[in-house]
Amino acid sequence: MNRFESVLKNRAARVGAAVGTVVVAAVVAVQLGSGSGTSSGIAFVDHALATMAERPAQTESGWDIANLDNRRVDMWIEIYTTRPKLRERFAVWLERKPKFEPMISAKLADRGMPQDLIYMAMIESGFNPKAYSHAKAGGLWQFIAETGQRYGLTVNKRVDERNHPDKATDAALAYLTDLHERFGSWYLAAAAYNTGENRVGRIMREVTGKERGTDADYYRISSRLPRETRDYVPMMIAAARISKDPAKYGFGPDSQHRRMAAAEVAQEPRVAE
Repeated sequence: MNRFESVLKNRAARVGAAVGTVVVAAVVAVQLGSGSGTSSGIAFVDHALATMAERPAQTESGWDIANLDNRRVDMWIEIYTTRPKLRERFAVWLERKPKFEPMISAKLADRGMPQDLIYMAMIESGFNPKAYSHAKAGGLWQFIAETGQRYGLTVNKRVDERNHPDKATDAALAYLTDLHERFGSWYLAAAAYNTGENRVGRIMREVTGKERGTDADYYRISSRLPRETRDYVPMMIAAARISKDPAKYGFGPDSQHRRMAAAEVAQEPRVAE
């Protein structure tokens, strides 16, 4: 039975969660069954894993998107908390957050979307509705003109609704909803938001054989993504971890950042490592 259990564990390890339960259930099923042995047990596991893969990932208390551990998340926590300029900038983002959080939170709730998606706006613009990047993306959610127009924003020489927090949030959440429906994962939706849905779709098909996947698939394909997108979800999760417990990371009312707030110019907050 040792060889049989080893085979089952190797299959179950692909999912990670509930591995022990799946293996034990398979062993019991074979022992109580007709004795068909390894083939029936492995078929049982394959069916169980396929069923588990179709279920939404469970999130821990205080989170409604997956809080997956990854060394690049740890790296970005260290960057945001130990590099003086980025630490000061992050403190400004925390200070701005309460101004926009009620509006964003209400719109997320209306759509039944995860509240933690607010941290995409944090890493996109630092909650600066007038932010404008070198790639000509603008506003709270850093839309390029073409995508903004596709989701109902007026962008021309006289009017730029990317800089309107309320309208830009409606457009961003509509876009994210479409991306999530296509890819089945908020991590993959975030990657597609950053680098383009067709690129993520192509890479997913090449690596996994299909476009829809899980949050873990983001890390499976990350080496194939542009460098900025490779860090996009780790930055978002790092920002969320710090924001959910700022005191743990030394942020608070006494942080030395207010001198930066007044002088800060509109700029893209993302800093690739």
